[in-house]
Amino acid sequence: MRHEVTQRLLENAELGKEGFAPAVEELCLKAESGKADLRERSWSKPENLRKMKSIFYLSLLIAGIHADEFYQQNSSYHNSFENYHNGNGIDSANLSGHKVERSICQFSFYLYRVASSYGNNRNVFFSPMSISTAFAMLTLGAKSETLQQILRVLRFTANDIQEREVHEGFRHLMQTLNHQNTNFHLDMGNVLFVQDQLKLQKQFLRDLENFYEGEAVPENFRNFRQARQQISKYIENKTRGKIVNLLNDLDPATEILLVNYIYLKATWNKTFNPKYTKDGDFFVNGNTVVKVPMMFRMGICKHAYDGQLSSTVVQMDYKERGTAYFILPDEGQMRKLETGLSCESLSRWRKLVSESSTNIFLPRFSIHGKLDLEKILSHMGITKLFTNEADLSGITGQPTHKISKAIHQATMNVEESGTEASAATAMEMVPMSVPVTITFNRPFLIVIVLNNNILFTGKVVNPLEK
Repeated sequence: MRHEVTQRLLENAELGKEGFAPAVEELCLKAESGKADLRERSWSKPENLRKMKSIFYLSLLIAGIHADEFYQQNSSYHNSFENYHNGNGIDSANLSGHKVERSICQFSFYLYRVASSYGNNRNVFFSPMSISTAFAMLTLGAKSETLQQILRVLRFTANDIQEREVHEGFRHLMQTLNHQNTNFHLDMGNVLFVQDQLKLQKQFLRDLENFYEGEAVPENFRNFRQARQQISKYIENKTRGKIVNLLNDLDPATEILLVNYIYLKATWNKTFNPKYTKDGDFFVNGNTVVKVPMMFRMGICKHAYDGQLSSTVVQMDYKERGTAYFILPDEGQMRKLETGLSCESLSRWRKLVSESSTNIFLPRFSIHGKLDLEKILSHMGITKLFTNEADLSGITGQPTHKISKAIHQATMNVEESGTEASAATAMEMVPMSVPVTITFNRPFLIVIVLNNNILFTGKVVNPLEK
């Protein structure tokens, strides 16, 4: 199916301006009927085409993280990769992958600090991996300063990594990260919904599929209500129903909608028994206390105290692969934790944590995050992409497109148990020693990592926040 859709778009690419004309004509007809305001736009003059950037939506979608039963599906991951041009094969892929991992890590904590500053002491949650992937995809078609701004903000510097290595690195990461089995299900993908008569560059389409396993799906945005419904249904299916009706509005002049989704469903290696979950106090701030369902687990646990960040770190592993770090700052030390958080922190935690008898109290909660990436990334240095100065000519062949909307939504559920068998597990037998008690009853951070890649990060200020 993916190859058929891509082929249809390649055929449209051959049509050139003639293939785009019907779309323009139909929009003009809508203008006459009041459905679109194009009366004062002259499509026939090249200088006006340059001035009027076409609408180009970027929508980044993240599904939920759970600790309950899994969906069983066969992977549709596409494994036919071309050999690398330098002939080094998998060694080259590993090297590129490690470079991309490092850049994503640096970008993650930079983005967290900026997003948190916009959060007004509210919950923050997002997927650095998803955002990095989507904007790296855009560099396939970005040119000049638009390209350089994206690379700089994503922490890809010319001294450390070449542009082709960026794409090879993401290709390697997607190959190694996409994973589905009984206890750990991670699915990440990319799709372009494209105005059905829009010309796209053939090289862009090839690179989209080759490096990012991207799909290109024709869509009639002129019938925006039907398009919104179809796209929302697609997203709902890909995110297992966890993100519904994200597109509250859709401009009929939209030409390209870029969607990245990442879905993680994982079982705790050591689960919480639901019968020990009791209501407890959570201190949102000095003035607000809320009652939350507080999970409890007694047993051997990996944890440490990070003196540099004045924080307690608890490492909770998922079955088979993946780790969640829960970071609880000392009272009054959240700002110190947030400003000091870095890639070096992750490396330090791996060395610091050790196993001991522990009583853990952790809220059962759902956290939702929605970021206005235009505002945040403009603050970080990606400015041209959202203005008429954007150059995305590598996508359509003409510098007449900009990103007009960039939305990122994420949600995560933290629950007690993963499977029916583990739900029946009682308290773990532990050595006869005084256990350490760690109670997450005030704001804390979360970092979810897989193979040194930061999949999700966030801050829980209020577990009951909707």
